[in-house]
Amino acid sequence: MALDRTQYRTFLEPKVISKLASLELKARNVVEGFMVGLHKSPYHGFSVEFSEHRPYMQGDQLKDIDWKVLAKSDRYYIKQYEEETNLIAHIFVDVSKSMDFKNEGAVTKLEYAKILAASLSYMLIHQQDSVGLGLFSDKLETYLPPKSSRVYLKNILIEINNVIASNKTNTAECLNSVSEKIKRRGMVILISDFFDDVEKVLTALKKLHYKKNDVILFQILDPIEENFAFEKSGVFVDLETREEMTTQPHQIQAAYQTAFKEYLSRLKKECLSFGIEYNLINTNEPFDTALLSFIKRRSKLL
Repeated sequence: MALDRTQYRTFLEPKVISKLASLELKARNVVEGFMVGLHKSPYHGFSVEFSEHRPYMQGDQLKDIDWKVLAKSDRYYIKQYEEETNLIAHIFVDVSKSMDFKNEGAVTKLEYAKILAASLSYMLIHQQDSVGLGLFSDKLETYLPPKSSRVYLKNILIEINNVIASNKTNTAECLNSVSEKIKRRGMVILISDFFDDVEKVLTALKKLHYKKNDVILFQILDPIEENFAFEKSGVFVDLETREEMTTQPHQIQAAYQTAFKEYLSRLKKECLSFGIEYNLINTNEPFDTALLSFIKRRSKLL
């Protein structure tokens, strides 16, 4: 019996994917599971367009029609060649200590970010796109310039796999460094909890956007960071500064939720107003949530 889309999503859940042995295996399973699920979804046919094809348009030469796709789908698609589809993508991952947090989530924010970054890299390079990688905390710690070879993918996966959360966050400063690294405009994918001065972060994001880059944000949060639903009083420790605060969560929960919602709303509103795509992802969500958002954005550039 065939699985429906809901059942396929089970195999894309972080708690399932995180048990696989290697990061490459995790990335491959996420991408392949996503593509299978996509065929079962209302977006059927979308993956064909994303993969290596575009719809036939008046004026296209008949010799370029992919007859195999026509036979299977009864739709006319033109095979695109590498020079038509090549995209330059830069993936930047926040590896500061605040990302090393897990409470209600299936995995830490950093583990989720690593699997997402690896999956996007795997998908892009297998589409003949060029991928670069940056890892940042209070500084840009690692930078690999974009390349499109599958051999290079292994270098990217090694860097992602070996990273350990460290140092404080200085997102704005790092984004300014990122802007200087990008010599040719392309897609910039930022994966972070964005726990930083929102004004400075927005200013840096706008700078990336002004340079004609297509910017996509994935804000990764543990579910409890949104609801602050701690049941017991205790000592709360800042993972970056080691500052401590003793409190009873129920006394500040309402104020926390209000402030946090305002922060999220401000970040999302400002991003969308500048054409920057904003995605809020919690660490219990299947990975297809992020990949579907990405693939829609990617298709607009074809």
